[in-house]
Amino acid sequence: MKLIPGLLAIIPLLVAGSALAQTPSERMEQRIDARQARQEQRIDHGVESGKLTQREATRLEHQQAHIDHAENRALADGSLNRKEALHMEKMQDRAKRSIRHQKHDRQHAR
Repeated sequence: MKLIPGLLAIIPLLVAGSALAQTPSERMEQRIDARQARQEQRIDHGVESGKLTQREATRLEHQQAHIDHAENRALADGSLNRKEALHMEKMQDRAKRSIRHQKHDRQHAR
C-alpha cells in the first residue's frame, strides 16, 4: 500500500518534465520569435503615438522582414544551431537600437 502514494508523488514530476522536453533549437526559435513580435509591436506603437514617421516605420519594418528572412533560411534544415541563433540575436540587437533611436529622435509624424 505504501507504493501507491509514492507513484502519485511521481506523476506531477513526469507531467512537468514532458513540458520541458523541448529541444534547445525549439527554445531558441521561440525566444527569437517572441522578441521579433515585441519589436514589431514597438514599431506599431511608435507609429500610433506619432513618435515614428511613416518613412522610419517602413525602414524598420524592412529590417524586421530581413530578420524574418534570415530566420527562415536558418530553419531551412529543420533546426537552429547555436551559431545561427547568435547571428539572429545580433541582428535583433541592431534592430532594437534602430527602433530606439528612431523613436527618440526629434522627428515626429504629422
